[in-house]
Amino acid sequence: MWDPKQYNLFREARRRPFFDLLAQVKTAAPARVVDLGCGTGDLTLALGERWPAAEILGVDSSAAMLAEARANHASARVGFLQADLARVELPGPADVLFSNAALHWLDDHAGLLTHLAGLVASGGTLAFQIPANFDAPSHRRVEEVRALPRFAAALRDVRRGHAEPLAFYLDHLVGLGFVVEAWETTYLHVLPGDDAVLQWLLGTTLRPLVTTLGPEEATAFLDTLRPLLQSDYPARPYGTPFPFTRRFVVATRVPPS
Repeated sequence: MWDPKQYNLFREARRRPFFDLLAQVKTAAPARVVDLGCGTGDLTLALGERWPAAEILGVDSSAAMLAEARANHASARVGFLQADLARVELPGPADVLFSNAALHWLDDHAGLLTHLAGLVASGGTLAFQIPANFDAPSHRRVEEVRALPRFAAALRDVRRGHAEPLAFYLDHLVGLGFVVEAWETTYLHVLPGDDAVLQWLLGTTLRPLVTTLGPEEATAFLDTLRPLLQSDYPARPYGTPFPFTRRFVVATRVPPS
C-alpha cells in the first residue's frame, strides 16, 4: 500500500518532527534502540548516528518500505523487522523505543500504550510523535468525499488515523510507571508544486483509500477532492501554506526503588 517515492516528495518537511522529537530524548548510551514505523529507514539510520554504540532495529508493517530500508541501510548493527506495530515482540527490552508519525494508524491507544510500555527497559524511554490534524480542512475534505454515495460502500471499512488528547497519553503513561513530557506543535509548511496538499496526502492519508478503490475509482475520488483542497489551501507565488499539528510524548520508565 505504501509508496516510498510518493512519501518522500516532501522529505524535509516530514523529517523535521523526527529531529524535534529526538532532541528531547536524553538517554545517553542505550544498548538497544527501536524505531517503530521506520518506513524507508533513512531516519532509522539517524538513530544509529545519534547512538553509535547501540544496536538499532527498525520495525514496519510495509514490505515495500522495508525492502528499500534493507537495500539502503541494513548493516551488522542496523536491522529491520516486518511486524504489526500493535503486536510487535522484540528480542529484548528497548532502552529507547522511538516512533515518528506511525502510531496514529493503530486503534485502541490505551491498549497500545500498555503493550509498548512492556517493551521498554527499566529506566528506558518511549518517545513518539503523532499527527493531530484530523480536524483540519484537509482531513475534513477527505471525509466529505469518502462519504459520497459513489465511494462510501467501498471505503466503509478502511481505517482512519486518529490521535488522542495529550492528557490521555500523560494519564496512561504515568499510570504505567513513566515520567512524561508532552507537547504539541503546529508547523506551517510551505509546499512546492501543483496540487501540493493533494500530493502530500497521497503520501500518507490517502494511501489506504486509493489502494482500496483501485485505479479508475481512485482517479474519480482524487478528481473530486482536488478542487476542494485547492479552495481550502490556495497556492501562493512562493508555494502552498499548509498548517500541520503534531503531538509529542517523551516518557521515561521509572526504575524500581
